[in-house]
This record gives sequence, structure tokens and C-alpha cells, in this order.
Amino acid sequence: MPDRYRAASHFLAALDDDWRRHIAATGPCLHQPHPARDPYESLVRAIAYQQLHAKAGDAILGRLLALFPASGFPRPEQILATEFDQLRSCGFSASKIATIQGIAQATLDGVVPDYATALAMDDEGLIERLVSLRGVGRWTVEMLLIYSLERPDVLPADDFGVREGYRRLKGLEVQPNRRQMIEIGLAWSPYRTVAAWYLWRVGGR
Repeated sequence: MPDRYRAASHFLAALDDDWRRHIAATGPCLHQPHPARDPYESLVRAIAYQQLHAKAGDAILGRLLALFPASGFPRPEQILATEFDQLRSCGFSASKIATIQGIAQATLDGVVPDYATALAMDDEGLIERLVSLRGVGRWTVEMLLIYSLERPDVLPADDFGVREGYRRLKGLEVQPNRRQMIEIGLAWSPYRTVAAWYLWRVGGR
């Protein structure tokens, strides 16, 4: 386990008995980021998975990639040149098609930064810049921060899995709301990304 994850696990396990038991049962943090995946690609991938189970997102993304067998991941110009019906046949809803086309155009316009520029920006600055795009919410940018830019202290407070994980961890009747989750998560800084990873795994996630 990388040292940074080991330190995070020890820190979280020391918070209380619930965290200690859960981390002992789950084992080492196996968070797998995708460093150097550019923001454009990360955003399109995140949109594919929005409000879907992982398998459904995998299937949609697989069909999209199959449209561009020679490309690896389609570039913005290719997305914009693709017919609506072709994108629809991948499983994207009309609103998601509008969103990924908007992301592609914003990439060409320089609104979506390249990897090096994104790396140099702070979390809130990048979130503020990208949530201006249609269909891109805070959660989508947080996934980019966690998986592409490897930020260590991001807590997606809107994420159902994070909130449900905490509810189960603590045996609560209802999930904390976003504001409560942010407040609770302050105690997990500077390791909120690893805390989210463990919360996603409460109850066999």
C-alpha cells in the first residue's frame, strides 16, 4: 500500500472504534486513480456514469469507444462530428449528449483546461470553472479531482455512496445531508479522499 494511503488509514482508524473496525475489516486502501487522464476525458467518462450503476456506465462507455476503434479515447473534434443518433445508440440520454458535446466544445475553446493547467489549479478554483458548463455539477468535478488529479483531500458530500456509507458506519436512521456531511468530514482532513474510498465500501460496497 502506498505510504500516503497507509498514513491515511492509520489516521482514520484512530478517529473512533467504528472507523477502526471498518478499516480493519476492509483492509488496505486500494484507491486506483488514473493520473494524467486529461480533464476533458475525465469529465466525459464521469458524465457516462452519472446516476447509473457502474455496469451500465461501463456498457455506455464501451459502446462510445467502439465508435472510434483507432483513437483510444475520442477527441473533442470527433465527439462534435458524431451524429446525435450514433451517440444515442451508445445509451446516452439526450441531455447527456448535450453535456458531452458542450464539454467537447469548451475544451476546444480553452474553458476545460489541459492536464498541466488543471494540475496547477486549486480544488475550488477548478470546480468553480467547470460547473459553469451545462450538466457538469460539483460531483462530476470531484471525480476528476479524485481520479485524475489524485487530490488527497476531496470529500464528495453529495455522493449517495459516501452518505449511505456513513449512515451505515454509524448506525444512523437517516443519511446526513450535504451540509452535515461537509461538517462531519472536516475531522477526516487531510485524508478525505481515502475516507470516501472507505465509506464507499461500508456494507460490502
